[in-house]
Amino acid sequence: MSELARPFAALRPTAASAAEVVAPPYDVVSTEEARALVARQPRSFLHISRPEIDLPEGSSPYSDEAYAQGARNLERLVAERVLVREDKPTYYIYRMNMGGHIQTGVAFVGSVRAYEQQRIRRHELTRPDKENDRVRNIATLNAQTGPVLLAYRASDALRELLSVATNASPLFSVTGPNDVVHTIWDTTPATDATLEAELGALDALYIADGHHRSAAAARVAAQRRGSPGASHEFFLAVAFPHDEMRILDYNRVVRDLNGLSPQALLARIRESFGVTELAAGRSPPRPETFAMYLDGRWYELTIRPTLVPRHDPVASLDVSLLQDHLLAPILKVGDVRIDPRIDFVGGVRGLAELERRVQSGRAAVAFALHPTRMEQLMAVADAGKLMPPKSTWFEPKLADGLLSHVLD
Repeated sequence: MSELARPFAALRPTAASAAEVVAPPYDVVSTEEARALVARQPRSFLHISRPEIDLPEGSSPYSDEAYAQGARNLERLVAERVLVREDKPTYYIYRMNMGGHIQTGVAFVGSVRAYEQQRIRRHELTRPDKENDRVRNIATLNAQTGPVLLAYRASDALRELLSVATNASPLFSVTGPNDVVHTIWDTTPATDATLEAELGALDALYIADGHHRSAAAARVAAQRRGSPGASHEFFLAVAFPHDEMRILDYNRVVRDLNGLSPQALLARIRESFGVTELAAGRSPPRPETFAMYLDGRWYELTIRPTLVPRHDPVASLDVSLLQDHLLAPILKVGDVRIDPRIDFVGGVRGLAELERRVQSGRAAVAFALHPTRMEQLMAVADAGKLMPPKSTWFEPKLADGLLSHVLD
């Protein structure tokens, strides 16, 4: 069995600087949003993860100068002792608290070999342009600065171990984007040894969020390949028990009705779904149901049970059922990765955002889905299959800047 995870000597903010550094993940904010955030937070890690904000307006985030600027910004925060390097490898306990939802996991560096051998399992395709960006980011910084969000099947032994470890004083606790409180502890050598054994006993880890980061780390490792224990053979990750993770709905809006009137669209939908008009919008209460906002009204759609292929872990997902029985055959939405007529709205924005998109004319119809379940994600990954794009929206999200993995 290949090595799965190991401790690392993190580059991290001091307790005094953590609130200045903490930043949202690079891929959930636009350049404009990042500029606005750093105006209030001049030492934000966004200067490293989105360095185009320090270049003239209109500069490409994929230019040589943008990557070089990120490296300069990282060097500056290290020189100013805003970021400090631990003097020895260790595991870290990482807790997120969002409005009372608490999940506690362990931070480490995951094995690229385990990723290549499918012991660290993926469930999504990556986009070449985003993967290339992360490769250049890692290579230029000589560090991995955005942790991959992983899940593992809940373990009583690990839960007890983390519970005991969090009785100590944390390195720091800081409130990040969306009022998520991020608390990080380091661990003792004795705890490290037990953690190493318990993590090594896991059959698999599952990538929840961070497919591009893990794929990019594997490409950098392939370019630098040498000693199996070299730092570039591992990637930055935080793993949580599957039963503490929270997946929100990942909703769809479509720009037009494919030439159909609202009445004609409803008639076509009734061929495969039960349709009930609602007095007001509400999220789908159970799997295999959908909420649709069309022509100023909300409807609940329930797919006919005979159309659900329950033996297939991918085709039976709600995102697949909507695509295969409505979006593709009726609205003629093709490959959702590239079709410009469809857009995606994370459930954290609520039903009001779906209404706003339609009422503003940016979309003609919106669909709210029941969230994908962690058990479904793991079943797809265990089968070696891939989920449709935009199947999951994990919330809360790990912060950037609190833990980084330097490639020595």
